[in-house]
Amino acid sequence: MNQEKQERIKACLQELSTLLYEEADKSKLADLEGIEKTVRSQVLELVSPEIALFLSNKQQKQTSVKRGKSKA
Repeated sequence: MNQEKQERIKACLQELSTLLYEEADKSKLADLEGIEKTVRSQVLELVSPEIALFLSNKQQKQTSVKRGKSKA
């Protein structure tokens, strides 16, 4: 991955972190365990499904393209 993409990912993650922190229950961020549980919960609930959806759609498109080429 090139430097420009790495920097873009970092910027997006910083923005995402800010948004997730704003929505977090601050009373649960008092210790490392609470922080870890909060982050894990947010990632599983909000982040992972979006990544999975993106990857799933990308895989479907690639499969469709391959099928279209094999029929030609």
